[in-house]
Amino acid sequence: MNYDLNSLTEAQKNNTAKALRKLVRWLGEERRVLIYAFITMMITSGINLTGPLVIGYTIDHYVATGNSSAVITNCFVLLGLYALSFSTNYLQTRLMGGVGQRILFNLRNGLFTKLNQLPLAFFNQNRTGDLISRINNDTDKVNQFFSQSLMQFVTNIFMMLGSAIFLIAINPRLGAAALVPAVLILLFIRVISPLVKKRNARNLKSGGAMSAEIQESLQNFKAIIAFNRRDYFRQRFNEASTDNYKSAIGAGLVNNIFLPVFTFCSHLAQLTVLIYGIFLITHGMLTVGILISYFAYVSNFYFPIRQLATIWTSFQVAMAGWDRIAVILDLEPAKARPALDAKASPNTLLSFQHVHFGYPGGEKEVLHNVSFELQRGKTYAFVGPTGGGKSTTASLMAGLYNPTGGTVLLKGKDMQVYDGEQRTESIGFILQEPFLFSGTVKDNILYGNKKYAHLSNEGLEKVIKEARLEGLLEKFEGGLESNVSDADSVSLGQKQLIAFMRAVLRHPELLILDEATANIDTLTENLLEDILEHLPDTTTRVIIAHRLNTIESADEIFFVNDGRISRAGNFQEALAMLMQEARVS
Repeated sequence: MNYDLNSLTEAQKNNTAKALRKLVRWLGEERRVLIYAFITMMITSGINLTGPLVIGYTIDHYVATGNSSAVITNCFVLLGLYALSFSTNYLQTRLMGGVGQRILFNLRNGLFTKLNQLPLAFFNQNRTGDLISRINNDTDKVNQFFSQSLMQFVTNIFMMLGSAIFLIAINPRLGAAALVPAVLILLFIRVISPLVKKRNARNLKSGGAMSAEIQESLQNFKAIIAFNRRDYFRQRFNEASTDNYKSAIGAGLVNNIFLPVFTFCSHLAQLTVLIYGIFLITHGMLTVGILISYFAYVSNFYFPIRQLATIWTSFQVAMAGWDRIAVILDLEPAKARPALDAKASPNTLLSFQHVHFGYPGGEKEVLHNVSFELQRGKTYAFVGPTGGGKSTTASLMAGLYNPTGGTVLLKGKDMQVYDGEQRTESIGFILQEPFLFSGTVKDNILYGNKKYAHLSNEGLEKVIKEARLEGLLEKFEGGLESNVSDADSVSLGQKQLIAFMRAVLRHPELLILDEATANIDTLTENLLEDILEHLPDTTTRVIIAHRLNTIESADEIFFVNDGRISRAGNFQEALAMLMQEARVS
């Protein structure tokens, strides 16, 4: 399955309406709070819209006749209305206060949960920096709209609709004339909005690419220094930064085009009301008070539109961010195909039966019709030239990938019927470049190991001694409490020792070592070999190595080349196959 987020087809992308409906469905419990807040917004808008009508009526009926007491009474009426408006506005603010932060919290948790469900292929096809940008930056864009802009957005919509109703109800002809510029605005929005969303999506994408470039360069900064290629770092960063700058300029231009257009249409509407209103007054078809009310309603209609010019930009940015988030939330983990009926001999721990495998997006298969069996308690070595498929075979053995064809059997059952916990209890996997977490040596060797998680340092040291691992622990000056704070606090060889202890303490039935001794000195390597020899008799060991001295003691050797695996027999036969391959190359 293709998990490349940047290769989505247009059919997979959402238009604004569809994206908004999906976002509303995703909000869940927050929808109820939003409904209550919208009700208070409607009440607030209704109260504010009543004011101009009261003012116009007071001018025509009381100011014109000199009835000062009625004028004062209506002033108190207006004061009461505005006080009520203040109360409902405060309630609406209280309701919306935590919505944005809760949405941000739930979005990030939802994304993180989804990422935990996706297979390793997803992370191989997408850059880490871009994923970080989606979790941090894109979710924050959505949060900013809900926490800062949504209230203004909805309130302005209510004000506009209410003002339009009052304009038409008081005088249909003058109201229609006042709303003609609004039609121009709607047409303009309809035409320009796709471009705005596209430019903002492009800007968010370039921001994610720049984040990925920075993360990748800093992670490999040692290599940059070793090869004295700071210029290469600067060039790559400059390219990413320039692309982000250009996309930001493009987004900024279209984002800022709304305000001048909306302002022009607002002035055009006011001028229309003034000219046509004076004409109606001279013909006795309108009063001065109503004309003043009209100006208030025109202002209430077009001023929110000018505010929407900025809010609409925030909305489009939020929708662009939501699209990038929704793409991940919509992904489904690769469905495990039904377990195939296959049989293996009772003493077989793991077997490949006609296995095919190719990486998503790869041009060719890495493994072709591979079949072999691993018996319990034996040691197997897989050798072959670089790129032949050894590490891929190890990853399939560990269940990190599912075959694209054929079956991998573990203890006589299709590997896919085991859940993650069952699989990792049975299989230990030591990588050539193991990953450690910030913490202590103890934290890292107990990672994912529930059996010993409760032990004190003394208890764990006893378990380590029983497993003959105390010699490895002595390589760390602080023992179990040795600090592993960052990538440079321990050497690559020490990382492999920690990974070795972590794997062995799980007592796996199958232990896979993928070049696990590549960065370890000969003395320590001999110590590891002694530990491997004293593992339980039922433990099956798989050694993937380039150094021939590490495979001499293997019970059986497999030769891996060009996606095919063949039995090499004993050490001398494997050596002959390697020499022949070297001559052919």
